[in-house]
Amino acid sequence: MSHLLVAWVVCSGIAFGQGNDTLRPFNKPEEFTIRSRKPEELQILPSPLQSPPPTVSVPHPDATEVKLTLDEAIRTALQNSEVIRVLAGTTAVSTGQTIYAPAIAHTNIDSQLATFDPVLSANNTYGRSNTESVFFDGVNGIFARNESNFNNFNLGVSQRNLAGGVGSLTFDNQTFRADPAGILNPRNQPGLEVSYTQPLLAGAGVQANRVPILLARIQTEQSYFRFKDSYQQMVRSVIDGYWNIVFARTDLWAREQQVKFAKFLYDQADAELEAGLGDVSSVAQRKVALANFRVSLLEARASVLNTEAALKNVLGLPPNDGIRLVPVTPPTRKEIEFNWPELIDMTTTYRPDVIEFKLILDADQQRLIQAKNLARPQLNATGSYRWDGVSGELPTGQRIRSGASGDYTLGVNFSLPVRLRASRANLRSVELAIAQDRANLKQAQHQATHDVAAVLRNLATTYAQYEAQSEVREAAFENLKQLVAREISGLANFQVVLQGISDWGNAVSAEARSMTLYNSQLATLEEQTGTILETHGIRFYEERYASLGPWGRKGPCFEYPKDLRPQENSMRYEGGEEPSEKFFNLDQAPTRESRADDSGDMEDDWKPLDESADDDDQYEREEFKSLEKPGNGFEVERNPASKSGPSLGRSTRTSAPPVPIRPKWKRVAGRR
Repeated sequence: MSHLLVAWVVCSGIAFGQGNDTLRPFNKPEEFTIRSRKPEELQILPSPLQSPPPTVSVPHPDATEVKLTLDEAIRTALQNSEVIRVLAGTTAVSTGQTIYAPAIAHTNIDSQLATFDPVLSANNTYGRSNTESVFFDGVNGIFARNESNFNNFNLGVSQRNLAGGVGSLTFDNQTFRADPAGILNPRNQPGLEVSYTQPLLAGAGVQANRVPILLARIQTEQSYFRFKDSYQQMVRSVIDGYWNIVFARTDLWAREQQVKFAKFLYDQADAELEAGLGDVSSVAQRKVALANFRVSLLEARASVLNTEAALKNVLGLPPNDGIRLVPVTPPTRKEIEFNWPELIDMTTTYRPDVIEFKLILDADQQRLIQAKNLARPQLNATGSYRWDGVSGELPTGQRIRSGASGDYTLGVNFSLPVRLRASRANLRSVELAIAQDRANLKQAQHQATHDVAAVLRNLATTYAQYEAQSEVREAAFENLKQLVAREISGLANFQVVLQGISDWGNAVSAEARSMTLYNSQLATLEEQTGTILETHGIRFYEERYASLGPWGRKGPCFEYPKDLRPQENSMRYEGGEEPSEKFFNLDQAPTRESRADDSGDMEDDWKPLDESADDDDQYEREEFKSLEKPGNGFEVERNPASKSGPSLGRSTRTSAPPVPIRPKWKRVAGRR
């Protein structure tokens, strides 16, 4: 009775506390509340200490400028690509793909091969039996107790082969000891059996039985090409992010120039008002224009910070690592011609999403082999042969042993679900799936050709836009030059001048946008054809690691695939020392340093006042040197040797620097 009490205490978990997670197999209470651990109790990965990121209000001017080529940007992203990231607007997101995905999928192959591994089994059972029987001797009933001990041992090995058959070899032995003793006590009954079962219809054949293995291999290939597709997106994202920074920095420069122009015109009107030569409305108009340009400048600065942060995110860099990325790879402005048949051939051959549809079709074709095989009756041939023997000890103490006797069994097992409804339905499902796969593959190739065609159209459009915007910039430059000259002379309407400043800044920005977009779309075309990794010389190598081997924890470890890591990309893009935006002929603004002009007189170069200039400084302009032309008004004199001035230069196909406007100034203390 005490034994039963102890067993109940252990099973009910009374000795192990009152919690629901204690050992209580027969008395676990229901869950009445939602439980969760505290966040600080969960695993915490240490993160490096960082200062706050730069903002438009706290720009971190002490950050170290790091010149970055496009090749270096791609290489940095590859080095930090344990998790693959891609651009998504002004930020970057994870694709969900990691370098471990193909190796994880690869384990399914061994899982399917395990079906054909030999299986070793062993069973050993001990037991005691006590029985009582009653005998009647004619007068009284007599109770007799029979006690026996037994041991059953079984050891076997079985294996399934690729033909579908299953063979086994089994040894068993039964040991029996009884009290009162019988004729043989103890008694041993050993036996050895060999058996084999071979399917003849359903389940038969190497092709049908290899299907699960081939499906696992196809799934591994699918994982690899999805992984490769994510890497292609990452490389294209790096290129997009790089040219986004180039455009943002160029746009920022244009907005800075607009603010400088507006500040100059505002200061001029304010000085005239203080001198009693202007009016309040003129100053107010210029103040509003200056404020609007400053808003645009603020947005441009935010765009630079956002695009740089997005690229850092893709590269795997922290948001504030104390550096400022300065692109130095100039954009490609050569219009490239492509061979359409070659593009289509590469697209249908190398594009990962098209390849994945091909693999899906291959997988369903393998499933068709299996479905046809299973749509047949079950007919198995079986056979076995067994050797039995007996040995034991006689009451006299003598041990005896019999010779082995052989038994065999041959047979055929047949099973047929009436009408084979389920297997036939499965066969039709696979047949229709193959037809669907072919349609999807055809559609994927159709869509891929349209995608490539769309990129080609976009390339032609953006390049034509670049050429057109270059002409717009040149015209805006000439227009603004004349308008500013007339404004300084008091001959132009300020609203027209304001429109000229806006047109010129927008033309600079649009030209840069077209050129950087053209370079991004070149990378998009390589991605659409599935060759962006090859064109950048990116290959993958397999890393291996030691894990539990077939001999268990006591045996040696074996090396297995761990991940696929990219090698360094080859050098493809041109580097340089100048920032990439210099490609758009962004000259430095002129300074107020005095120097001699062509006539030998000293003059001050004109520079639009920056935002830090002293508002009390007043300037008085001198008369422009002009060339009177019948019906043409006047022209502002140009100084081809000047290397400074309001940066109104346009991007041209020649190396000649743009010519700045040069109004002449002299500082005065009072009125003109």
